[in-house]
Amino acid sequence: MVAVSEGVTIRPATRKDVQAILVIYNAATQEPASAYEDTPHTLSQREEWFDHFSHRNFPIMVAEWDGIVVGWCSLGPHQERSGFRFTGSVAVYVDKLYRRRGIGAQLLEALLEAGRQRKLHTILAVVDSENEPSLELHKEHGFIQAGVLPEAGCKFGKWRDVVYLQCQLDDRLIP
Repeated sequence: MVAVSEGVTIRPATRKDVQAILVIYNAATQEPASAYEDTPHTLSQREEWFDHFSHRNFPIMVAEWDGIVVGWCSLGPHQERSGFRFTGSVAVYVDKLYRRRGIGAQLLEALLEAGRQRKLHTILAVVDSENEPSLELHKEHGFIQAGVLPEAGCKFGKWRDVVYLQCQLDDRLIP
C-alpha cells in the first residue's frame, strides 16, 4: 500500500528505513510524554524489532517527504493470546520538525486501513495523558478514551498517567 498526499508518501518500511526509524524513535525517548524508554535504542535493537514485526507480517510504514523519512508507524498485536487476535495496537511517531502537518494523520489512517484488511475488530493506542497532540490525533480518527491508568508509566524519574484509547473498526456481532 502506498498513499501520497501533499508531498508526503506513506509506504511499507524496508530494512533500509530502520536507521531513520531509529533516529525518530530515539528523539521521542528524550521527550517526557512519549516513548516510555529510559535509554535510546541501538540500531541492533531496532533491527531485531523490525525483523520480528516483518516475520509476523505486522505492518510498519514510513512517511517520506521529498525522499526523507519523516515519520513511521506500526500495527502490532495487543497481546499474544488467541483471545486478542482481533485486537491490534498502534504506534505513530513523527520527526519533531515535521509535526502538525498532517503526517501523523496519514500514518494513522494507513494503520486503520491495515487493521481493516487484517479483519481486526478493535485497535488500541496507549498515550501519555499529557501528550495532547497525540490524544487529539487519535480522537479525530474515531478513537475514544477507554481508560486511564494513573501512574502506570515512569519516565525521567516521574510517574506518568497512561490513557488507553480504542477504535472499533467494524460493527460485527460475531468474530
